[in-house]
Amino acid sequence: MSLEVVKSSEESTDDSEEDESEDEPKLKYERLSNGVTEILQQDAASCMTVHEKFLGLGTHNGKVYLLDIQGNVTQKFEISTVKINQISLDESGEHVGICCEDGKVQVFGLYSREGFHEIFDCPIKIVAVHPQFGKSSCKQFVTGGNKLLLYERTWLNRWKTFVLHEGEGNITNIKWRGNLIAWANNMGVKILDIVTRQRITNVPRDDTSLRPDMYPCSLCWKDNLTLIIGWGNSVKICSVKERHASEIRDLPSRYVEIVSQFDEEFYISGLAPLSDQLVILFYVKEVSDKVGKECCARPRLDIIQPLPESYEEISSDALTVRGFQENECRDYRLEYAEGESLFYIISPRDIVMAKERDQDDHIDWLLEKKKYEEALMAAEISQKTIKRHKVLDIGLSYITHLVEKGDCELAARKCQKILGKNMKLWEDEVYRFKKIGQLKAISQYLPRGDLRLRPAIYEMILDEFLKSDYEGFSTLIREWPGDLYNNMTIVQAVLDHLKKDPQNRTLLKTLAELYTYDQRYDKALEIYLTLRHKDVFQLIHKHNLFSSIRDKIVLLMEFDAEKAVDMLLDNEDKISTEKVVEELENRPELQHLYLHKLFKRDHHKGQKFHEKQISLYAEYDRPNLLPFLRDSTHCPLEKALEICQQRNFVEETVFLLSRMGNSRRALQMIMEELHNVDKAIEFAKEQDDAELWEDLILYSIDKPPFITGLLNNIGTHVDPILLIHRIKEGMEIPNLRDSLVKILQDYNLQILLREGCKKILVSDSLSLLKKMHRTQMRGVLVDEESICESCLSPVLPSDASKPFSVTVFHCRHVFHKECLPIPSMMSPLQFCNICSAKHHGPGSAILEMKK
Repeated sequence: MSLEVVKSSEESTDDSEEDESEDEPKLKYERLSNGVTEILQQDAASCMTVHEKFLGLGTHNGKVYLLDIQGNVTQKFEISTVKINQISLDESGEHVGICCEDGKVQVFGLYSREGFHEIFDCPIKIVAVHPQFGKSSCKQFVTGGNKLLLYERTWLNRWKTFVLHEGEGNITNIKWRGNLIAWANNMGVKILDIVTRQRITNVPRDDTSLRPDMYPCSLCWKDNLTLIIGWGNSVKICSVKERHASEIRDLPSRYVEIVSQFDEEFYISGLAPLSDQLVILFYVKEVSDKVGKECCARPRLDIIQPLPESYEEISSDALTVRGFQENECRDYRLEYAEGESLFYIISPRDIVMAKERDQDDHIDWLLEKKKYEEALMAAEISQKTIKRHKVLDIGLSYITHLVEKGDCELAARKCQKILGKNMKLWEDEVYRFKKIGQLKAISQYLPRGDLRLRPAIYEMILDEFLKSDYEGFSTLIREWPGDLYNNMTIVQAVLDHLKKDPQNRTLLKTLAELYTYDQRYDKALEIYLTLRHKDVFQLIHKHNLFSSIRDKIVLLMEFDAEKAVDMLLDNEDKISTEKVVEELENRPELQHLYLHKLFKRDHHKGQKFHEKQISLYAEYDRPNLLPFLRDSTHCPLEKALEICQQRNFVEETVFLLSRMGNSRRALQMIMEELHNVDKAIEFAKEQDDAELWEDLILYSIDKPPFITGLLNNIGTHVDPILLIHRIKEGMEIPNLRDSLVKILQDYNLQILLREGCKKILVSDSLSLLKKMHRTQMRGVLVDEESICESCLSPVLPSDASKPFSVTVFHCRHVFHKECLPIPSMMSPLQFCNICSAKHHGPGSAILEMKK
């Protein structure tokens, strides 16, 4: 059943501003209905207790109902005819204690009615059974009226009574946890250790002006040693601690320390722990604008974070419970389930259940606030735990929201992630985008991998681009695999558009790509060549289209001569050199470029075209003519000389004359045509011909600049005296002194070099002689395995007592002395027969062994 909840933010005066800045609620609320609804239509709730298995509800008409978690009645007890003040359960949920306004107290087992039944002469406001009441050693409970009484069952099944406290007014609240009992009376809150029967502490109430019966004290144990007290508008958190042995003396073994204390704005009707936070139910009064006086407002349920002397508010909700206008502070109660984040707000006419919001609730709130991105992320993270939501549904809602907002680009991008591999959803979204005229937005995100939509979908998008965006159409054709759509259909559509704009480069390029995919390479190649497109060479290589370009070589070279030549040379087996030269016959400049690169790669491959290349180099590339003439061994020299002489190419002519053996004529051209003494000297050095040097000297003898050049460079090749003697007396020669000095320096350097070389030679010779001497002085091993190189029998006799004579040469060959020829008188030296061809080599020396 729905419940109106209002965020209790004091600054929320502007509703629109509140909607924008509102934080997500921490709790969600639901009315307890079913059987509870029927009960509260005829009766009023007075108290309630919560167990993990069921609920216990007491009413003003003296009835107690056991309810399941949904509020359905499972058992009913008619205890009295007046108000039920308290219901107490043990931890097992099998024993219950009930007290009434008429003084009646009952403690019994839910599954066995045996127990304690007593009627007191005063109203009993509170009862609490031992948490472990089911155990035989823990059959205890306490009641609170004008005294705090402890009832304990003896071994004879009789109940023994102990007065724990009296004389401070009516006891209004008791909370039993472990061995500690906390209770509140008119003076304050006390804590008792039930084992030692010692009272540990007394916490006085702060605001004594409030009537205890109208503003009762709220108590709850956060754990076995932490008690939370709420009274009036004051909150105290008390920690029970053990006293040090040296401090005990006559004091209790435990003491209480207040670890946090603060005041609230409103009156406290109930407390409950929530992890390290607190849940507080407030009774609120406000001044009505209509009547101008104070009246009851909606109760508030706050979650706060306690601090030592203050608190931090986490959330605050105002609850619209039934009849809140007539309720007092004492009419509200807050009960909770131990170990669960489940809270019950009890009022006479209404019971509201509050629980921490789960991930489904979080997603609900995000969707309500149109935070779809966060909702989708939360659902993906928690998809195994959420129950009411599906990631896909949230995603579809997100896409719809983005489309309605006009952010179609983002909506299309999200489709990729949200729709996944659901083909039907993809097609539905495509048609939705078509309906709003946004097919372009979704085009780049359509599936194109394992998942494929119907070809008609892709064709519809391509047609949309073709009508309005040629560039976008071209991009899709490049990016999409060709098997996504019917290629012929798209080709025909492009041809239809080209009829209107036949020179459109974008459409022509796209058509070539379509032809390529359709394996109509000849048509694609023709378009690429027309467009001079860079991909033409890649297309030829990739699809081996060399047979198609035999008659298009000129076009290719006009487009990119460098790439074309490299491609043709790399594929000579497919298009021969003769065919290329033939096709380029009318374009000699391109022909030269091709033949030049061919020659650079291999000097012999195009040898039949070398004669043609002479004219081509002379016409289009003279700087490379001379290197060509130097490197080519198939070039006709007479033809080359004729062409060079016709064009007056002196350097090339000089080279050709030199190569043809006419060095004197070449030298003459250098001196007469080029007037370059350095070049003439260099040429004479290269030829290393005494006659050329003579001609050079004769030509230079009457030319002072030439003489200077010769004096500076001739010293290492020709005796400078030959030149100096021929110089006429009185001739003025520039820089003569410097030239003579250089000649003397060169001569001195030559002498020094010779002496240095001589020293090195002598040193090396002596070193080698010593090494040879040492080597020849070493002994040579002769043993049983050594054989005579002449007779091939062992050199050592088997009988060691017999005399023998062995000759060992320095070459390590061994002979019987008698096996060697007798030396003549003319040549007393003996030589190894095997090494005799070496004459005076390593076998010339002799070692003799005799016995």
